Amino acid sequence: MAKKVIKFMDTSFRDGFQSVFGARVLSDDFLPAVKATVDAGITHLEAGGGARFQSLFFYCNESAFDMMDRFRQEAGPDADLQTLARGINVVALSQQPRDMIDLHAKMFKKHGMTTIRNFDALNDTRNLEYSGERIVHHGLKHQIVVSMMDLPPGCEGAHTPEFYLDRLQKILDANIPFHSICFKDATGTANPRKIYDTLKGARKMVSEDTILWFHTHDTAGLGISQNLAAVEGGADGVDLAKSPVSGGTCQPDILSMMHALKGSEFTLDLDYEKVLKAEEVFEQAMSDYFFPPEAKMVSPTITLSPMPGGALTANTMMMRDTGTLHLYPEVIKEMSDVVRKGGFGSSVTPVSQFYFQQAYLNVTQGRWKKINPNYGNMVLGYFGRTPAPPDPEIIKLASEQLEKPVFTKDPLDILEPGIPKATKILEENNLPVTEENIFIIGSCEQKGLDYLLGKARVNVRKKTDEAPEAKPAAAKAAPVAAGPRNYTITVNDRNYNVTVAEGTGAITATPVASAPAPAPQATAGTQVDAPTPGIIVKILVEQGDTVEKDQALLVMEAMKMESEVYAPANGKVLAIHVAAGDTVQTSEPLLTIG
Repeated sequence: MAKKVIKFMDTSFRDGFQSVFGARVLSDDFLPAVKATVDAGITHLEAGGGARFQSLFFYCNESAFDMMDRFRQEAGPDADLQTLARGINVVALSQQPRDMIDLHAKMFKKHGMTTIRNFDALNDTRNLEYSGERIVHHGLKHQIVVSMMDLPPGCEGAHTPEFYLDRLQKILDANIPFHSICFKDATGTANPRKIYDTLKGARKMVSEDTILWFHTHDTAGLGISQNLAAVEGGADGVDLAKSPVSGGTCQPDILSMMHALKGSEFTLDLDYEKVLKAEEVFEQAMSDYFFPPEAKMVSPTITLSPMPGGALTANTMMMRDTGTLHLYPEVIKEMSDVVRKGGFGSSVTPVSQFYFQQAYLNVTQGRWKKINPNYGNMVLGYFGRTPAPPDPEIIKLASEQLEKPVFTKDPLDILEPGIPKATKILEENNLPVTEENIFIIGSCEQKGLDYLLGKARVNVRKKTDEAPEAKPAAAKAAPVAAGPRNYTITVNDRNYNVTVAEGTGAITATPVASAPAPAPQATAGTQVDAPTPGIIVKILVEQGDTVEKDQALLVMEAMKMESEVYAPANGKVLAIHVAAGDTVQTSEPLLTIG
């Protein structure tokens, strides 16, 4: 009896990058590995979308559209290149109006994509209708998604096989056009039995030729068993990745899945040697990149506080940037309560980010002292219906702090057209008004404008960017006096103390502690301090300006949250102690007003 060939998508170049490097990878480095992958017989590749759209503008100083064009060129004309979209958010963290949703599909088709996987974290079918329609309208294949995860202990009311099959029935009843269906577990926490029951039930609900897909992450060490459960339940395809990004926060490895299917009635129908060769090329391409240790670990506690693999490293990278990585365990622990009280939206972008941002605020500012605007809008209904009703007390807090009522209508109906606003911004900044630039402004906002104005910075972590260790002295060094020898050397404008041990010649090098920054000169007046750790995005006033109480003074960013810092009183800006791009900690002085 012939084995069933299981289809798969190689996620290495999108989800792999997002899950391991926080999506910060330069195109010149990885594109040679795309050709090697296709040569290995792998022609279904994830090529962009999700966080890999914004990240190219935010961190790589590259255009995501240019990357997609180059990806298509390397993969050849016949490859199925797939991207990820977030329903009415498409590739932004904020909701997009109808004209921008349409432009998203049009631009991704123009730049060589074949298929768009389209999900809504709340599993609100309304958020998939228009986006799915436009994907198909512009000639792309639409893979519609039911989002999955396991709930924290003690929670119930959603995320059961019955819940997922009900969501599938709603998709079928809505007559949304699609070419395949994916059950997507971004957290890797859905238990295998639930996956099997869900896929088996779904197979009975759709026609025999309907392609069913399953996606997971190996963060909790369950990836292979989840994939096996999906395949045995009736899935036609799964997502896999190649070393060095496979496993951990990313997808299970292709070779591991090939091995797991031995002796079964299923096969990937691949050549081991060719896959090995492609992995070697890819490993070499990524050899200079900094691998966060948390990206390669199995994290069993994720089953208690579901954090998707693709967001985990993006968040820890940002915490490194703001010097708050030591708070990560507390934030993950706090997430359990945030999920429990937020209505059980699937922990996948953007909702996973809302969860993490709220948990971050709970840790840094006190539990529920401040409601993150995105989290608040979610529990109030502005992103759609949550799978279960949010906690009434949290709804009340959100309504009071955001000064908004509960919303029950279609979120798309309250969004103003985006193309006219983006066009105006381009014209005001003397930038070309192209459809690509319009979409960049609409989806990336200020950071998109910074990129187009040439103000973007590269923020990609590589090993060679770290200060090199001191090298041993040459074998024929001139004789020196006995005893340890101490030197000070400067590398990349940083001083190091170097000690050469007596006898062994062993060398140790330690960075010289930077002299503490001079304290701001004492200035009579009211000091405005940083309310949280973060990065200064923009200063809105100048020294000498007269300001009024509650006037915005500057913009800070932490964990993709931009927040304004306001004047505590009327007065004059006597001193500004920070500059755009500076990283600050809680209570550090920002300005002085007198």
